[in-house]
Amino acid sequence: MRIAAGLSVAVLGSGAIGHAVMTGLDTGIERVDPFKDMKNRPQAGHGVNFLLVGTDGREKITAEEKREYRLGGAPCHCTDTVMLVHISADKERASVVSLPRDSYAEVPAHQDLVTGKAHKPHAVKLNAAYAEGGPNLTVRTVENMTRVKIDHYLEVDFTSFMKTVDAMGGVEICTAKTMRDPNTGLDLLPGTHRLSGGQALQYVRSRHVDGASDIGRMQRQQRFIAALIHQSTTGGVLLNPVKFKEVSSTLLGSVRADKGFGSEQMLALGQAMRDFTPSSSEFASVPIGNPSFPVKGIGSTVKWDEPKAAKLFEALRDDRPLAPAAPGRPARPQSAVPVDVAPQQVRVQVENGTRIDGLGGRVDSALRATGFDTTGAPGNGASRDVKRTVITYDPRWDRSARTVSTALPGSELRAVPGQGRTVVVIAGADYTKVVAVRGEDPYQGGATSVITGDLVVCGK
Repeated sequence: MRIAAGLSVAVLGSGAIGHAVMTGLDTGIERVDPFKDMKNRPQAGHGVNFLLVGTDGREKITAEEKREYRLGGAPCHCTDTVMLVHISADKERASVVSLPRDSYAEVPAHQDLVTGKAHKPHAVKLNAAYAEGGPNLTVRTVENMTRVKIDHYLEVDFTSFMKTVDAMGGVEICTAKTMRDPNTGLDLLPGTHRLSGGQALQYVRSRHVDGASDIGRMQRQQRFIAALIHQSTTGGVLLNPVKFKEVSSTLLGSVRADKGFGSEQMLALGQAMRDFTPSSSEFASVPIGNPSFPVKGIGSTVKWDEPKAAKLFEALRDDRPLAPAAPGRPARPQSAVPVDVAPQQVRVQVENGTRIDGLGGRVDSALRATGFDTTGAPGNGASRDVKRTVITYDPRWDRSARTVSTALPGSELRAVPGQGRTVVVIAGADYTKVVAVRGEDPYQGGATSVITGDLVVCGK
């Protein structure tokens, strides 16, 4: 979950900084050898693959920070977040794939780090691979599951994440709804927020702000990474030597990395990616076949959809975009108002509540133009003297109704139990226009689970 800080390693090296600034930063990196004695590894492809791991480092957090950010309990020598990041060979694209920490995995034979006992291959949850065999077993397990060869390993803990975000001056996040999690202390009202390091940690750790649990948390982590890239590329971090060194030294003070990743690699990568933007990045989660796959002695695990997952990782191996842009797909309006439910997920029937000829058709067309799934067959309302536009909805679909009302400012919401999922808009004489809206969470319900970073940063 602190992986956003790990990804910043890959984007903070800028050609404008110069090699002198980078010199000496290597000394702050704690080295690990995740590739020791590894055999029968996947064939290397094009581009560079990072395994980014977020670990529970709460033993390094002060007592005051533990209280403020709800970091009680004992540290668990385990991974909270695992991501594969692929940098394309032409350095024009970064593909980020989240691997659920509770994924069903089969670790190869190894020696237990704690007990020294030799283990045969056996089933575990993915985050247990680190507990049993550290970075080496984690890399081996992920490579076996994905058949993607890992080139570099980066590991970040709580401390590094918080301090790095603070060194950057915070990171901007926007949300269309109130987000509260009593477990982490997260408490955000709708709107745009600049999160400090501690607040950012609450944001990426929260699992109880909606019913999506770990999946929702992974999506928020991806959103945070996109915001971090945006902050790095537009906030002057890459082009300001003093700021760059401050952020880099803060991060590298507690990061762990393989021996082959150092300042020279950071600088070369940063020079190639200095024009990187959120739209250059794409995010996906491994397709899930069974979110509650029972395993004796382990409990409920997340079972991947193997055919779909295989296609996803094949794209990484072949250095292809995870989701090529559809021809003619319109860009998201940056001025669109964020809403809780994406308009594409809302079915709408329009009725003309006035005697104005063609009003129903105009409202239907305008709603469809901003993304709503309209029926395309507007009708006439029971009353033709409606002054104020009315939106009727089944209370079970109240969030969808609020999305429609945002697109039609000044409209009246009217609950109709039993109406079903279709939201009915009765256009009144007050109608002037439809306001463009966009789903605050573009992950929900689309044809593909892959999104680009520009879809999840705050619109201007």
